[in-house]
Amino acid sequence: MQEADNTKVVQEAYASFGRGDVQGILDRLDDNIVWIGVYGASQAPQSGERRGKAAVGQFFSQVAQHVNFSRFEPKEFIATGDKVVAIGHYAATTSVGKPFDADFAMVFTLKNGKVVRFQEFTDSAQVNESYTPVATTA
Repeated sequence: MQEADNTKVVQEAYASFGRGDVQGILDRLDDNIVWIGVYGASQAPQSGERRGKAAVGQFFSQVAQHVNFSRFEPKEFIATGDKVVAIGHYAATTSVGKPFDADFAMVFTLKNGKVVRFQEFTDSAQVNESYTPVATTA
């Protein structure tokens, strides 16, 4: 039953994201959350590690400021023990006007019904490229 409950928490967080309800996401996080966005995508403002709900709130502000999603589809949820993995696909245009279109795996670790750790895996080279400004010639 733990897996079903954990999966429901994650699905509710995605539903909150889809509605633009950042507080609904934060309500499902432990106060001491460790959040790792797109590891290896150093060009993306929302990449890297954050700790605590306030820092995760800033992550979502950066996403809103820099990413315009045309697709965001978690397609499959795999749960075992305290982990839920969401596998899906997203497509977006970044604040520099360049697109990315990639599959993702997002790993959630839960404890006592709250997410204590999150890490996103995707095509970090493509994400970096989508944040690299187009060179202009003089």
